[in-house]
Amino acid sequence: MTRKIAIVGAGAVGGYAGAHMVQAGEDVTFIDPWPAHVEHMRKHGLRVTHAMDVAEFSVPVRALDVTEAQQLAKEKPVDIAFVCMKSYDTAWVTMLIRQYLAADGYVVSLQNCMNEETIAGVVGWGKTLGCIASSITVNLPEPGHIHRGAGKGGAAHTVFRAGEVHGRITARAEEVCRLVGYSDSAKVTSNLWGERWSKLVANVMGNGLSACTGLAGGEVLQSEPLRRFSTRLGSEAIRVGQAQGYQLEEILHLPPETIARAGEGDEAATRVCDEQRFKDAKRTSSAQRPSMGQDMQKGRRTEIEFLNGLVVREGEKRGITCAGECRADRHRQARRARRARAGSAAHHGVADELSGGTIRRHCEERSDEAIHASTWAVGWIASLRSQ
Repeated sequence: MTRKIAIVGAGAVGGYAGAHMVQAGEDVTFIDPWPAHVEHMRKHGLRVTHAMDVAEFSVPVRALDVTEAQQLAKEKPVDIAFVCMKSYDTAWVTMLIRQYLAADGYVVSLQNCMNEETIAGVVGWGKTLGCIASSITVNLPEPGHIHRGAGKGGAAHTVFRAGEVHGRITARAEEVCRLVGYSDSAKVTSNLWGERWSKLVANVMGNGLSACTGLAGGEVLQSEPLRRFSTRLGSEAIRVGQAQGYQLEEILHLPPETIARAGEGDEAATRVCDEQRFKDAKRTSSAQRPSMGQDMQKGRRTEIEFLNGLVVREGEKRGITCAGECRADRHRQARRARRARAGSAAHHGVADELSGGTIRRHCEERSDEAIHASTWAVGWIASLRSQ
């Protein structure tokens, strides 16, 4: 019997995965808070494009505004609800969909960050699963249009990793794997928490820098000071994850320890890290922005407190300091940004300062000291958000 699926949040990831499910003949209802997006989906369906190697397609879909979700009360209960909203919206959208779940229904976090505990706080651990979308590079450039800034991962890279919070392989996890597998390569994992933190490390390395500089991912990578700072961000996050006992997986196709050592000043590890990152960049559009960079472009709230902020908080719990020299500099940078944002070259002015000033000084002149990059990133994005 066909399972009834709800995609709660038809943005980049939810829209991409859900559109492929519809294309495969699954029973999918999209629920989203953006009226223009919902209206476009109703009239024209969902259009999916790729930057390379994949033909575009469009599918007619059923789309509901969040204010119309009560229609589900008159229908067959939802068997599987994929929560694909921003982390700060997790609790209320889980509460919204909970009342429409079947008795054996469950909720899957298909998000960035670590949101399974929040979901479990609403529906219970027994109804909570997770699914990581690794290096998926998708965005929502306009209503009704999902764009992926690369081709398919396929055999070269497993994009989706679905799993139970307790780590056992179950029919539910296999069902989730089957559904997301319509979009790209997928597997069931017995290491959900390690996979989740590994993805968080990758996000920590790119999201905040794209957001605060206004640069696309490829542009950040081309700047040596920014690239080194990115590696330091990853190194901090890896050490905090290890302190929590997570079994980390490959991150950006690199062993976690290689990134950690590179961020701590090991030149050999830095060369290996840089070589792999430039190799991976060839498979992605240079104009693709991490999700937080997209948020800043659109004037939206970011997930900084759920990414870099989480690293800082968990580090503090375990005696790993993530606050140091960068505190004083972030205030000066915030003042500079306020002036820069008044002109047409706002983000590029910030990028120039970051590339030629503060980060270069910290990354090149103080390589023997702790940079405490995560705290810098949290404070910097928060200062931009407040303007």
